[in-house]
Amino acid sequence: MKKIIILVIALCIDTYSYAQGSYEGKIIDESNNPLSGATIVSSWDSTNGVMSNKDGFFTISLKNPAEVTISFLGYITKKLSLTTTFNTIRLATDNVDLEEVIVTSANREMQKRSEVPGSVASISAKTIQETKAFGIDQLVNQVPGVFMSTSRAASNEQHFMAVRSPISTKALFLYLEDGLQIRPTSVFNHNALLEMNNTSFARIEVLKGPASSIYGSEAIGGSFNFITKNPYKKLGGSIGFQVNDLGLQRYDFEVSDQTSKNFGFYLGSHYAERSNGPIEHSDYEKMAITFKTVYDLDPSTKWTTVLDLIDYRSDMTGSLSDRDFNSGNYKSEQTFTQREAVNFRIRTTLDTYWDDQNKTSFHILFRNNRMDQIPSYRIKQYRKQGQLTGFGSGEINSNRFKSFVGLLQHKLDFNFAKSSLIFGATADYSPQDYVAETIDVFVDLKTGRNQNFRINNGDFILNYKADIFNYAGFFQYEISPIEPLKITAALRYDGFEYNYDNQSDGITGVGDSLDNFNNLAPKLGFNYNFNSKTGIYTNYSQGFTPPQVSTLYQNKNGLQGIKPSRYHNYEIGGYFTIPSKLKADAAVYFLEGQNTLITMRDNDDNFFSTNAGKTRSYGIEYGITWYIIKEISITHNGSYALHRYIDFFDKGTDYSNTDRETAPNLIGTSLIAYKKDFRNSFGFSITAEHELVGKYNTSFEKQIDNTDGTFDTATYGGYSVFNLRSAIALKGFEIWGHLLNIFDTLYATNASFNSFRGENSFTIGNPRAFHLGVKYNF
Repeated sequence: MKKIIILVIALCIDTYSYAQGSYEGKIIDESNNPLSGATIVSSWDSTNGVMSNKDGFFTISLKNPAEVTISFLGYITKKLSLTTTFNTIRLATDNVDLEEVIVTSANREMQKRSEVPGSVASISAKTIQETKAFGIDQLVNQVPGVFMSTSRAASNEQHFMAVRSPISTKALFLYLEDGLQIRPTSVFNHNALLEMNNTSFARIEVLKGPASSIYGSEAIGGSFNFITKNPYKKLGGSIGFQVNDLGLQRYDFEVSDQTSKNFGFYLGSHYAERSNGPIEHSDYEKMAITFKTVYDLDPSTKWTTVLDLIDYRSDMTGSLSDRDFNSGNYKSEQTFTQREAVNFRIRTTLDTYWDDQNKTSFHILFRNNRMDQIPSYRIKQYRKQGQLTGFGSGEINSNRFKSFVGLLQHKLDFNFAKSSLIFGATADYSPQDYVAETIDVFVDLKTGRNQNFRINNGDFILNYKADIFNYAGFFQYEISPIEPLKITAALRYDGFEYNYDNQSDGITGVGDSLDNFNNLAPKLGFNYNFNSKTGIYTNYSQGFTPPQVSTLYQNKNGLQGIKPSRYHNYEIGGYFTIPSKLKADAAVYFLEGQNTLITMRDNDDNFFSTNAGKTRSYGIEYGITWYIIKEISITHNGSYALHRYIDFFDKGTDYSNTDRETAPNLIGTSLIAYKKDFRNSFGFSITAEHELVGKYNTSFEKQIDNTDGTFDTATYGGYSVFNLRSAIALKGFEIWGHLLNIFDTLYATNASFNSFRGENSFTIGNPRAFHLGVKYNF
C-alpha cells in the first residue's frame, strides 16, 4: 500500500508539472529592438497575462497547451504556442491599423489615435526612413491639408506654411520638440523649422486646428510635434552622404548605445551646404547637433535630457519679378542680403510613475537664440522717372532672446469609466533684445544689382528690450460613459505680460509700456468608435494669438493699433480601416477668426501688419491609402478649402465677403509605391509622387485699378509637379535617388502681388534635378 501511495503522489506531481509550466521569452520588433509593455495572455484564460519588461523579457505560467496571444500597440497581434526553451518572438508593424497608431500631441501623453477627438496625423519612423527626405517639407506635405512652401533650389529651409489658412508668415502654427515649444510666445518666426535637426526625428505628429487648450497661444492652424529618437538597445549608428545638382551637399552621422542597464544615449548630426546653385546668391551652410540621454533612475523614474545646437547661415536671394520668372533669368539683384541663426536648446524631463494610476512629468527648458539678418524683402531701389538712381535703402536687424521654462504635468487614472484627468501648470520667462537700423544701398546702374551697403548707425527702426512672461494652468478630463464613446473636455488659462523698454525713446517706436493679455481656451470633443477599425469624432475648440512684440510696438498706435486674434473651430471627422488593405480618414472644419492679423504692402513697398475684422476658413481634408497587394500601395492626401474675408475694410475699400490672397483652394499629394523586402538582407522601393497646388489670388479681389473704370485681381495658376524616388538596401548599406520635377515644369512655391510694381513676385521652385544619397548603418 505504501508503494501505491508514493506512486500516486509521484503521478500527481508529474501531472501538475505537465499541466502547469513556466515559459520565458523576449518580444522584439522587426529591427530586433525589444518591445517594452507588450501583453502576453493565455489563449485559454484571459485572466492569465503578463507584460514584457523594459528589455522585452517576460515570464508566464501556463497550463498546457501553452498557446498565447501577444499584442502591442502599433503591431500586428500574434497567436502562437510557447516552447519550453527560450522564446524569441518578433512582431511586425501594422501599417494601417489606425486603432493602434500612438500619438502624444493631444495631451503630451501616449494614447491611441482613436481616442483623440481631432484631426491628427503621425508620420512614422518607417515613413521617414522610406521617404529619404532632405527637407522637412517632403515629410509634412504628406499630411492632408498641410502645405509647407519652400524652394528646394534656393530657400535653404526658409519657408511659409499653410494649414487651414492661406500661405502665411503669421503666428498660426506651433512648432514643438518632444511636446515643448521651440520658441516662446510672441517671438514667432515663420522660418523656425530651420532651427530643427531632421536627422534626429523618430516621428512627426501634426495636430490640425486650434490646440490652445493644450499648448496655449499660436496653436491655431496646426501644431507640429517632432519626436526625437531614443537610444538604441545596442551600439549602432550610421554615416551618410547626399548630393544633388541644385548645389546641395549633406553629411549625416548618428551613433547610439545602451551603455548600461539603466543608461543610454543618442547623438545625431548633419552638416549641409549649398554653393553655385541654379539660383544666384543662394548659398547656405548649416550644422545641426542633437544629443539625448535616457537614464532609468529606478523602475518607476526616468530622466531624459535633450540638447540641440543649430548654426545656420544663408544668402537671401529674394523673389523674382514676373519678367525674370517667366524668361528664366535667375540672376539675383542681391549680393549681401543674408540670414544667420544660432540656436541652443536644452531640455530635461523627469517622469515618475507613483503607481499604476499616477504619473508626474516635470520639464525644464532653456533656450538661447540669435537671428541676425539683412532681409532681401526690405531692400528698395530708388527710381526717378522710372530709371535707377544708383541708391536704395534697406534694414539690418538682430533678434536675440533667452528662455527659462518650467512645466509640471500630472496624469491621474480613475477606476471607473476609463476616465482620467491631466492637469498642470507652466511658466515661460523670455527676455528679448531687438535692434533694427536702416542701411543705405548702392546699386550698380549697369546690372541693376545691389552691390554694397552702409549701416546708418543710430537710425533705428526699432531698438528695444522686452521681458516676456507667459504663465498658464490647464486640465483635460476624459471619460467613456459607454464602451464606444469617449468624451474629452479641456480648459487652459494663459496670462501674458510684456514689459517693453524702448532703448530709443522719442526716436522710434512707442514709449515704455507694461501690457497684459489673458485668455481662457476651452475644448470639448467626442469620439465614437464602432469597432477598433472604424470611428468618428467631433470637437469645438478655441485658439488665441497675442500680438508679436516687434509687431505691436512698431505700430505707432501701440495696443490700439494691433489686437489679439481669436479663433473658433468646429470640426467633424472619421477614420476607417481594413487591415492590410485600406485606410482612410477625413475631416470637415469651420474656422472663424476675429481680428486676424494679416501682412500688407503700402504704396512705398513697405510691409506692415494690420487686423482684418473677421475671417472664415472652411473645408475638407482627406487621406486614403489602398494596399493593392502587400508590396504596392496608392495614397492620396489632399484638402479643398475656402478662405474668406467676412468683414474687412482697407483704405476705404470694402473687401468683405471676398477670397483671401495666397489661399489655394486645392492642395494634394499622391503617391504610388512599390516596396519589397527580401529576407531582411535586401530591400528595394520605388515611389512616384505628384504634388498639386491649385490656383489662388495673389492680391485682394479687384485690387488692381486698370485706370479705365475696371478692376482686376492678380492670380497665380498653381502647379502640378511629378517626382520619382527609389532606394536599395543591401545589408548595412542604403543607396537612394530622387528625380525631382521630372518634366522640368516652371513653377513657383509662392507668389504674391507687389502693389508697388503692380505685378506678381515669385519664389522659384526647383527645375528638374537629381538627388543621390548613400548611407552605411553599423
